[in-house]
Amino acid sequence: MATKNAKHGDVETEIALGDRVRYSTSLVIQGDQRFYTLTMPSDVLASCCFATSREEDPLTGFQRVLDEKRAQDIADYMDLGFGTIPSSIILSAQPDADLKLVGGGKTIEFTYGPHSFLIIDGQHRVFGFAKARTKLRVPVVIFNGLNKQQESRLFIDVNTKQRPVPSELLLDLKKLADLEGDEEGLLRELFDTFNDDEDSPLLGLMSPAAKIKGKISRVTFNAAVRPILGAFANQSTSVIYPALNSYLKSVHKGLVTIGARETMVNATVFRAFFELFPDVAQRVVDRSGMAFAEKNFVDVLDPMFDKLKPIKLKAPPKSHKELASDMQKALKTGFLIG
Repeated sequence: MATKNAKHGDVETEIALGDRVRYSTSLVIQGDQRFYTLTMPSDVLASCCFATSREEDPLTGFQRVLDEKRAQDIADYMDLGFGTIPSSIILSAQPDADLKLVGGGKTIEFTYGPHSFLIIDGQHRVFGFAKARTKLRVPVVIFNGLNKQQESRLFIDVNTKQRPVPSELLLDLKKLADLEGDEEGLLRELFDTFNDDEDSPLLGLMSPAAKIKGKISRVTFNAAVRPILGAFANQSTSVIYPALNSYLKSVHKGLVTIGARETMVNATVFRAFFELFPDVAQRVVDRSGMAFAEKNFVDVLDPMFDKLKPIKLKAPPKSHKELASDMQKALKTGFLIG
């Protein structure tokens, strides 16, 4: 029979499926809700919880309904010792657990088994614990005596009233947390320069830490700029920014000319123009050498804007690649030798 090392009362012992297990706990009352808070060893937790129907094997069930890569990322994070996972796993005690209060109400006791607890929140973390070699003490919240309707409502409440941290804010904080890679650092410097430089065509049109309508977020900026970084032999802001700034200034002028200036901050349009950048830059090089001056970009782009219908930008397709393809066609038909 499968066994785990677990704390039974205050003593670390080996437990087997079907054993009664005890942990110190505190009762919390919030309005009409009563639940228990405690900590459990991560391997024990992973072995007595399930996230799918009661009849399924816990690990098989996890693999069917959850993102295994995300769980593996959590396991790797634990095994590499990068930090902690302090947020609580929320569970609902099932009949198999036969959960009881003992020791004057300061200890919970339950039967250790694969279907002791239904996971209300924290499925990927628990699956990650199951895959990890490292064992941690994990904060746990346990509800007892809920019926299926109450479990479903609790799941909905937890997953609709908790809002994830915006990706834009996480990107903005990575520098402070010293978690940036080289590419992320370069993208942050480029974004910040476009956001702060008085000569930037994006001045006042960018939002560093949040997604705001009518402004370019870090997520949109990074998605647009990252693919074209490889076109630059020198991966430094001092080299890349002047070229991209001249390019975007020429794009801005073209948009003003056709009455579509406001589309500059549309995520699809913004990414499409960066998809187009390598072709435009190559034509500038062919005509003017490595002089990435605004005028040289304007000379290449003007014929394209003459043929580009504003409606294509004001009501763009969902795919930036599709829009970029239309731009490339206009660029080619507007190109004359000599």
